[in-house]
Amino acid sequence: MKYPPKHHQDPDTLHMLEVIKTYPLATVISVEENQPYITHLPLIYRESDGKLIGHIDIYNPQTKLMQGNKELTILFSGPQCYISPSVYTSTQLPTWNYIKVHLKGTVKAIDNKDALIESLVKMTEFMETPEHKYVLEADNPRMEGALDYIKMFEITIDSWEGKFKLSQDKKAKDTANAKAELIRASQQSIKSFLDRVFS
Repeated sequence: MKYPPKHHQDPDTLHMLEVIKTYPLATVISVEENQPYITHLPLIYRESDGKLIGHIDIYNPQTKLMQGNKELTILFSGPQCYISPSVYTSTQLPTWNYIKVHLKGTVKAIDNKDALIESLVKMTEFMETPEHKYVLEADNPRMEGALDYIKMFEITIDSWEGKFKLSQDKKAKDTANAKAELIRASQQSIKSFLDRVFS
């Protein structure tokens, strides 16, 4: 039996790209000699060639693995929350709904200062969409001082897997209720968490 069940898989690349673009902070996992290296980095999908572009601090121990066409796993996480049976119109058990995208790929270091600057400018432009309240200029003196401490890399995506567990196996009304609960709970949990942490 394939896991997760077929109704919790979404093979639509466009749906997975929406997750990547909306929640670009990725979990990047490399393995060397059975030792996992895990870093959380924003990655941008480059439309021109379908590669993921990112940057990593030279002092991060995973940096040595972000080159040489090494294999890695990338996880993108969308919204998630507990679903109480109380939101359904039919009898159900408690569950957890979530959206995840699992990618496998190969990574290549880009040792080119101009390409690094361009990628930092484009990433900032993407993140500032749609208001563009801040524009990172290529000649920004603060960025110039940071370039020696940043390594650029690109990831060729070799496989895609969308895990969209959204109560699709329930009645249409229950699926809609679960969606509404995911929206409500996600918004409420963020506020409650931040109020506790930054009170």
